[in-house]
Amino acid sequence: MDIAARLLADEGPAALSARRIAAEAGTSTMAVYTNFGGMSGLVRQMVYEGFARLEAYFARVEQTADPVADMALFGRAYRHNAVTNPHLYAVMFGGASLGGFSLTAEDRQYGRFTLSTVVQCAARCIAAGRFRTGDPELVAHQLWTAIHGLVTLELGDYLIEPCDAPRVFEAQLTGLMVGVGDLLEPATRSVRASEARLSDLADPGDPAHAVGPPAVPES
Repeated sequence: MDIAARLLADEGPAALSARRIAAEAGTSTMAVYTNFGGMSGLVRQMVYEGFARLEAYFARVEQTADPVADMALFGRAYRHNAVTNPHLYAVMFGGASLGGFSLTAEDRQYGRFTLSTVVQCAARCIAAGRFRTGDPELVAHQLWTAIHGLVTLELGDYLIEPCDAPRVFEAQLTGLMVGVGDLLEPATRSVRASEARLSDLADPGDPAHAVGPPAVPES
């Protein structure tokens, strides 16, 4: 899946063939069909894999007494997943053409469900009086779209000194927390506290991944 994602992101749909992927992986074309049922299945699994890795990073964000620091760490986890898996990230969100394969609404729903823990954290921030009263799901989507935009620019090498990615990212985290209702001073403290917890996101080994799509919680 990593090989296919790299080929798709670097060279476009023309490079996405069972023969090319098998050659790069040092295996036979039969492996593509045995494991994924064909190229469409492989592309779908790449998207699921990307979200499964994101979900694994989110799972490493432990709940603490400072929900805003927890929220900032979710932002760091999102960025960490993107820069660790840039080719999968491009496939997940359409940064690379899917080679004629289209995601369904159900496929995208798996991605949206990874946001559920962020929604819960937003609710905790609101309950603690740190964020203004509002819809926690909307707050989570606001933060998601903002961080996603920054990460996309970073991966495209648009953020350079003096406004390089780390500098802009740190400023954006604080600005986002203030934007949804926190005060500047406590927001700054919480963002700094989240930076000290970066080791929580360290990979224990190979990137965490799942065989299938991320689990969708029951309604």
